[in-house]
Amino acid sequence: MKTKVLVLLIAAVLAVTMITGCTGKSSDSKAAEATTAQAPAKKQTDGKNVPVLTTEPMTIILWDISTENPGKAADEAAVQRFMADYPNITVKQVHQLNDNYKQQLVVAMSSGQAPNMYIHWGGGPMAEYYKSGFVNDITEMYAKYDHPAFIDAAVGQSTYDGKMLAIPFGGLSGCDVFYNKTIFANLGIKVPETIDELEAACETLKANGITPFSLANASKWTGSMYYMYLVARHSGNAEFDAAYTQKNGGTFTSPAFIYAGEKIQEWVRKGYFPDGVNSLSADDNQDRALLYDGSAAMMLHGSWQVSGIKADSEEWYNENISVFRFPEDTAAKAAGVPQDVEIGTAIGTGFSFNCFNKDGSVNQAMLDACYVLATQYFNDDIYNKTKMDTGTVPSIKGFNTNIDDPNNKTVIDIFFDASNVQLWYDQYLPASVTEVHKNCMTELFGLVKTPKEIGEAQDAAMKKALAE
Repeated sequence: MKTKVLVLLIAAVLAVTMITGCTGKSSDSKAAEATTAQAPAKKQTDGKNVPVLTTEPMTIILWDISTENPGKAADEAAVQRFMADYPNITVKQVHQLNDNYKQQLVVAMSSGQAPNMYIHWGGGPMAEYYKSGFVNDITEMYAKYDHPAFIDAAVGQSTYDGKMLAIPFGGLSGCDVFYNKTIFANLGIKVPETIDELEAACETLKANGITPFSLANASKWTGSMYYMYLVARHSGNAEFDAAYTQKNGGTFTSPAFIYAGEKIQEWVRKGYFPDGVNSLSADDNQDRALLYDGSAAMMLHGSWQVSGIKADSEEWYNENISVFRFPEDTAAKAAGVPQDVEIGTAIGTGFSFNCFNKDGSVNQAMLDACYVLATQYFNDDIYNKTKMDTGTVPSIKGFNTNIDDPNNKTVIDIFFDASNVQLWYDQYLPASVTEVHKNCMTELFGLVKTPKEIGEAQDAAMKKALAE
């Protein structure tokens, strides 16, 4: 059977060859063919001020965490567009699982198997990768070559010690307060602009049998959002940055952390959070359920909740949900503490490059290729459209316009105007400290330990991580 098929295929090929030989090619078509062969294919980087890439064979190892669509398809398409334009360069794209990605990356670095291009969330881990010798400083390249007009907060999250260490991509995720505007209107509650006004609103809600905040803290990082914002409003970035380094008196028991912990426990005792808050699961949307049935009025959460709530019921969402930024600390503001630090991510994720030769010198040819891939293909119009289609807004100037959803528009405007965006602690802190921090959030909301005790636990974990 296989022999018969092979004979038929050979016969078909001979027949085509004979027909071509008999009919021949006209001189015009030969000239056109020659012209086509001579004209190089147009690249999407043509006319742009980017490095001239090598024509020699090259292989780049790229790690990301895109294991599901639509993100996986978008990231793979960006790589395919690049390789189509630069066929001599092979990009081996490895999709890692998010849950243990940071640990896998550290293990790869420790064993000399670190990828040449890899994603991260900026902040502290990025600084550690750089100090350990696994990140190229691209400050000069960023100043010299074309790149998207990233917003200031995104550049800030991609910078350490005055050095540009990453190219943002993937989009912005902000954290703000979603609230039931119908309940607020019925009870005559104005949108609070200060923490004092927020507490007054909570008292009104409680007096009317409504739990102020819907919080499902079984995941632990959800409670951390309250902790982070209260720290940021009380001290800007200063006290967290100091605690992270554990230098110059930096500690998680400094005034802002004690203030945040005490405020949360005060709110727990006053009934501002649902009963059994540490047993409710955000993964099962039990926090959203409390909004839906009207038993809770507010929910501090990430901007991805817009698409999630709309998917459940767009009609209910449009009728009832609005959003406001986390209120300001009046006393801290009077003392000069900036109140425009927001919590979330201004970069979504960033790409850093590990392009070095065996002797430790920079592999410039590979670094050039990685820079072009990250700035021109993961941030091109095609890639950014896929992000916008899924409700994610790229951290690039101009993308805060023409947003249809008013709540998304509010969140984006807040974060585009932010002086700085404090990355989620569970992404900023080393992996070992992250686990301690999340456990501390359970103990804080459960009234198991004092703010000072959880601060000491985080200090001990941070000191150990720094020593290691």
